[in-house]
Amino acid sequence: MDKKIADAVVEALYSGWITTGPRTKRFEKMLTDYGGQAATLCVSSASAGLELMLRWFGIKEGDEVIVPAYTYCATANVVVHCGARVVFVDVGEDFNISVKAIAKAITASTKVIMPVDIAGFPCDYHEINALVARPEIKDLFYPESPEQELLGRILVLSDAAHSIGARYHGKRTGSLTDITVYSFHAVKNLTTAEGGAVCLNLPSPYDNEAIYRQLNSKSLHGQTRDALAKTQIGSWRYDIVEPGYKYNMTDLQAAMGMVELERYDSDMLSRRKSIFHRYSGAFNKYPWAQLPPFESTEKTSSYHIFLLRIKKITEEQRDRIIAGIFRREVAVNVHFVPLPLMTWYRDAGYEIRDYPVSYDNYSREITLPVYYDLTDEMADEVIRVVVEAVEEIIEN
Repeated sequence: MDKKIADAVVEALYSGWITTGPRTKRFEKMLTDYGGQAATLCVSSASAGLELMLRWFGIKEGDEVIVPAYTYCATANVVVHCGARVVFVDVGEDFNISVKAIAKAITASTKVIMPVDIAGFPCDYHEINALVARPEIKDLFYPESPEQELLGRILVLSDAAHSIGARYHGKRTGSLTDITVYSFHAVKNLTTAEGGAVCLNLPSPYDNEAIYRQLNSKSLHGQTRDALAKTQIGSWRYDIVEPGYKYNMTDLQAAMGMVELERYDSDMLSRRKSIFHRYSGAFNKYPWAQLPPFESTEKTSSYHIFLLRIKKITEEQRDRIIAGIFRREVAVNVHFVPLPLMTWYRDAGYEIRDYPVSYDNYSREITLPVYYDLTDEMADEVIRVVVEAVEEIIEN
């Protein structure tokens, strides 16, 4: 947050448009140009975007949606809201959903796969896209809505809450699969305080611009004209074509987003990358440190969160290490507690023993602070404190 953002918000306040208006539409176009997708709809949150797209695709009771066990609850909660069954699958050593596990979990009821780019590191989209296009997988697919009939296969709906700006085979997140959803929540790299965006990249014969217009109505109570459209002379009349939702982004949020996106690659991503490399260079010296993947020949992360794992420790030892870090006045976190360990999902019958890699990753993981105002000196203090806290436990 700086004066440039404050000035942009104040300008929006005095413009006469504080809800969805011209700034939101400009921000959508900027996001489309940035990610390379066909069209973009800004919404009130990533959760809203995910649920909107599940409902657009006709997801209902009796359907199955494949979700990684290692993710934040929002990914699975939206499936539950639609009345469908969450099918959790395990992840790999890189924290991302296992393509082999997806293949084993597909049934005739599978309608959607929801990969999650944990920590900003893209999933294996070439493999996932190829999987849903395989003839034997397409033969299992039974369409039950016009949208499903047109696609003729399982939809890939990417939860890219962490990964705006990440790259996979030279392409940015947003254009890597059928539909991608960003988050602009307060803790994300690019924030509008709250908010998100749906990136449409559906294949022919879909008309992504037509779908954008449909979703624009669906996200505003099913209105055929939003407030901006009704400002045109004689355009006051509108219809309600379905009982839609209240998922729109405001111009106040978009004003923040436009400032951030203009300088995102050169400023925010650059600083976060520097912190990642500082941590990596320091912890690489210690045999107990397992560094997170964030750069490869195929992938570049958005450097959202740094997931350090400690080798050969238990969950109880990890918790003691975290307590030692807090005693030394450094704040850390854990991303994430696998959903089968959460009360609601555990009570629904999911068992963590079915997702051993997810549990192993979680039990040894400590999330280190990565944010724009973290100085090199502060990062060095984090490194010193973490080393002390780890070695205090593993040497006893």
